[in-house]
Amino acid sequence: MYMFKYICKRIGLMLMTFTIIFIICFVLVKLLPIDYSVGFGEDTEKITAQLKARGYDKPIMEQLAQYIRRIVKDGDFGIGFRMPEYRGRAVWDVFIEKLPPTILINIYSTLIAVPIGIALGIFAALKKNKWQDHLISTTVMVFISVPSFVYATLLLYIICFKASLLPLSIASFADVIKAYPDKGLVYTPGTMNWHMYFNKEMFLSMLPAVFSMSFGSIAGYARFTRAELTEVLTSEFMLLARTKGLTKAQATTRHALRNSMVPIFPSIVGEFVSVLSGSLVIEKIFSIPGVGGLYLAAINSQDYDFFMMLSAFYLLVGLAAGLVIDLSYGVIDPRIRMGAK
Repeated sequence: MYMFKYICKRIGLMLMTFTIIFIICFVLVKLLPIDYSVGFGEDTEKITAQLKARGYDKPIMEQLAQYIRRIVKDGDFGIGFRMPEYRGRAVWDVFIEKLPPTILINIYSTLIAVPIGIALGIFAALKKNKWQDHLISTTVMVFISVPSFVYATLLLYIICFKASLLPLSIASFADVIKAYPDKGLVYTPGTMNWHMYFNKEMFLSMLPAVFSMSFGSIAGYARFTRAELTEVLTSEFMLLARTKGLTKAQATTRHALRNSMVPIFPSIVGEFVSVLSGSLVIEKIFSIPGVGGLYLAAINSQDYDFFMMLSAFYLLVGLAAGLVIDLSYGVIDPRIRMGAK
């Protein structure tokens, strides 16, 4: 009962926070002095008519009311009007089309970073104050201090350009279709096209971006795991476990690891969200046609509807991650009861 009330309360607070930030973003971006007709060419009159039909020439609060009404009633998040390649296209269709590569590179980097980072942290904690611990800790500090785009640049130059071990950029749909003519692959605009991403050609072209985002996450997991496990290993209950006859390995696996993982596993969700945010720059560097590159293009082009849609996406991901992190404590350790007095 306590958990149910807590979940309802947190969801309500999350939606309230989302609504407030969403309205602030909408009002601020609408205050920008943007000329709708700039760069339209032959499409100027057509696009301007579409924007006026959506109420873009009306007061801001009236625009906000119409915008929310269109989203709730019709699922209409607007159209693009500043970026030539997306001009006149539905924002939701473009977003859905760009979502798979963003999700995949983050999932791949998490699958690589979590086991390696936690394993290094455990090894460093078990070898505390020895040369192995000092080596891992020093390496971790270096990798944490260096931004991910620096790794991306080095990988791009050394692995992709000099050694030619991996492609310089992600494979295009045309390349995938050409590489697998017998599979009958077809690209459909406005859809996720998941079938285009699960093949060797696309996977290898994603690896440089995945490795670039993994280094920082590995260092973060290793540092956090080492700190937590070191603290647990010096706790009094560990001494009690040893006096009962358990070996060091048994006490570590049965008690120390279990207790130290309680704060570590929820941090994986938070790290995933931070990687998702960090992929904005990585996607640009490796020419990945994902949500991150689209977001940067929308900001640079001052495209209202794309900016609002993608801002809402990243905002919702961040808020939902916070809720999942809090709830996961109770799942990992049944002794924790969220919301109980």
